[in-house]
Amino acid sequence: MSRKRFTMEQIIGLLREMDVKISQGKHVGQICRDIGISEQTYYRWRKEYGGMKTVQVKRLKDLERENSHLKKAVAELTVDKLILKEALEGNY
Repeated sequence: MSRKRFTMEQIIGLLREMDVKISQGKHVGQICRDIGISEQTYYRWRKEYGGMKTVQVKRLKDLERENSHLKKAVAELTVDKLILKEALEGNY
């Protein structure tokens, strides 16, 4: 069985659909089988994305992208600092 990747927006939509079906009395296991995911995935998604709106998901993506960019910048500056420090000490 091939693995399917869902976007954050799709996950939010699926969680909303599943909440509606659960409120109608269907079991989580059956709903998960219909969608093609495991119960473990459902509970992980619910823990991570439960109660979020698509606007919040887009903001989260933007923040994650910015955070990775800043981490790369800090790593580069740290390497530059170490090189300069070593050159200043004369251990080259």
